[in-house]
Amino acid sequence: MAVYTDVNEEQLRAFLAEYDVGTLLSYKGIAEGVENSNFLLRTTGGTFILTLYEKRVNRDDLPFFIGLMDHLALKGLSCPLPIVRRDGGHLSELAGRPAAMVSFLDGAWLRKPQPQHCREVGQALAAMHVAGSDFAIRRANGLTVADWRPLWEGARARADEVQPGLKDEIDQELASLESDWPSGLPEGVIHADLFPDNVFFIEDRLSGLIDFYFACNDFLAYDIAICLNAWCFEPDGAFNLTKGMALIDGYVCVRPLEPGEAEALPLLARGAALRFFLTRLHDWLTTPEGALVVKKDPLEYMRKLRFHRQIDSASEYGLRIKDLTQ
Repeated sequence: MAVYTDVNEEQLRAFLAEYDVGTLLSYKGIAEGVENSNFLLRTTGGTFILTLYEKRVNRDDLPFFIGLMDHLALKGLSCPLPIVRRDGGHLSELAGRPAAMVSFLDGAWLRKPQPQHCREVGQALAAMHVAGSDFAIRRANGLTVADWRPLWEGARARADEVQPGLKDEIDQELASLESDWPSGLPEGVIHADLFPDNVFFIEDRLSGLIDFYFACNDFLAYDIAICLNAWCFEPDGAFNLTKGMALIDGYVCVRPLEPGEAEALPLLARGAALRFFLTRLHDWLTTPEGALVVKKDPLEYMRKLRFHRQIDSASEYGLRIKDLTQ
């Protein structure tokens, strides 16, 4: 459930008066997502998504998120376009929360993506990286390698409740990643959360990317590693090489990888798996019973992490040597 802060019709009508979008026809909460409160609005001027930013989102980061969507949309990437208020601003206040409206994107996310969908995701991810290369605002990744140890320390004492032996295994894994994490790779704006529910398709054609509220500046190849984790494993936990090859092929046809990025990809994929394991573990152990948030199994990402530890070369994900820059 993704409505933490409710609003009434009177509040919404006053809010919409700040915009040139017509008058309210209907609205309803959107029961997906875990970070913010989202509503689907229909007005005489069109259909929009209204987001109320909850406490887990830093208000100081909002100009980055809103500005990035505006920048990418104006560059031709299919993503939500922030709606401008009559006074020229994007951010407002509603029900005691920062709030903004964006355009509505047609499409739906895929429950069972196929290789052709993975290829389109790779192309869209690379197009986003290229389009964001001249975005002026920077935002540090708040969930990169330096941030994993504090997350782990908060859950470490209870980790063996989830699976016996987990504490020692993560102790070793985290120390290894902290020691070996790469440096000097190409950086830029990354999405950092491009899971299937953040990519819309109409039939088999990708129609847009959404939910940029983890976007930040980091290694571009780290975004590929996140997508390999999110898109290329089957429900039984097996890595689908055909999907991996399709995703990477789609990416490199827009932006070829440097050799250093390819060499680092297995390590980045391990790090991406650990990042999502740790945030899931934190939520698994701290979310109270009965909360309107679906807890996600952290062990799914533990299994992916163990798979990545066996990988020696990016070719095992589907990267071909000819796809590298010379």
